[in-house]
Amino acid sequence: MTKPNAVPMNDLKRLYQRYEVKIAREVTSTLQSGWWLNGAAGKRFAANFAKFVGASDCILVANGTDALELALRSVVGLNASHGREVIVAANAGGYASCACWHNDLVPHYVDIEPASQLASIQAVLEAVGADTAAIVVTHLYGGVVDVPAIRAGLIDVGMSHIPVIEDCAQAHGARIGDETVGSLGDIATFSFYPTKNLGAMGDGGAVLTSNPRLADRVRQLHQYGWSSKYHVGLPGGRNSRMDEVQAAILDILLPDLNSRNEQRRAILDRFKSAAGSRLRFVDGGSGAVAHLAVLLCDDRDAFRVFMKARGVDTDVHYPVLDCDQAGWADLPMKGTQNLAVSRASIGRLCSLPCHPDLTSDEIEQVCKALGEWEAL
Repeated sequence: MTKPNAVPMNDLKRLYQRYEVKIAREVTSTLQSGWWLNGAAGKRFAANFAKFVGASDCILVANGTDALELALRSVVGLNASHGREVIVAANAGGYASCACWHNDLVPHYVDIEPASQLASIQAVLEAVGADTAAIVVTHLYGGVVDVPAIRAGLIDVGMSHIPVIEDCAQAHGARIGDETVGSLGDIATFSFYPTKNLGAMGDGGAVLTSNPRLADRVRQLHQYGWSSKYHVGLPGGRNSRMDEVQAAILDILLPDLNSRNEQRRAILDRFKSAAGSRLRFVDGGSGAVAHLAVLLCDDRDAFRVFMKARGVDTDVHYPVLDCDQAGWADLPMKGTQNLAVSRASIGRLCSLPCHPDLTSDEIEQVCKALGEWEAL
């Protein structure tokens, strides 16, 4: 029997090859300018990305984790309440939890919806209280949390002052109705890690908001807390900047983001059609952008072996809940006893390759393997 060709989770060489001529031209021009930080390329991409999202301000930073930390520090600094708890989901890889602890805040974990694996709106609203400093909603796997519903619920319980931070690291271009994620909360964060729907060829992140006071705080905090050069106006600042080369590359890729998201959705639909009752794909809503093709399988380990034998790479996003990480066991946290759905899901999650540079043959290979699994 001939061993099947491998279908990779990602193959970034294909992305580069698709845009090679444009990238070479823009990168060369950027390097020849002699301006490699805080220059024209960064300003251009920030303006274009803010327009795409529907926010007035976009501050480029070094990575998505910095973006989360800076956003949290900014909203807590302006929040009239003095709570130290941040409501987060426990299944999103630990990035929001790290941002909490790095800001001396306490993650308060809430459970998720079984079908979407996104934070349960009811659980979020039930967790809100006098100690709540902020809510981080993670648009996980490219799905969309109903932020307007959360904000309406906060108004109903007299808690409209609590800021909502959108973690959009996996949801570039995702929508709810006519609105794009990143424009729904008080402030939003993005990662441009290479495998994202909009990824750099290195690293990068961004904070977006339409609140001028928050934008001003983030601008200061991402460069040492400076109010002007060498004059510190805010404590807790850092050096977190995106370089000009990454900004130039992202600006090349941005115009094709919507069409490439459509390709991701089409691939995921093919996989769903090939699967049956033994596999359940996560459904992030009609505006989701299929950052990952995530399914739940009762016999995940056997399924991964089965797919590997048929040349299909798989992965697990994510294998451990934040509250169960051994290295974080002694850190402050709340809500760990109320995560029944999260705990029931964690051992069943599996991700399949789902990126727009998959070939037709590779997509068919995955679909064939899914069908064979269902036929067992």
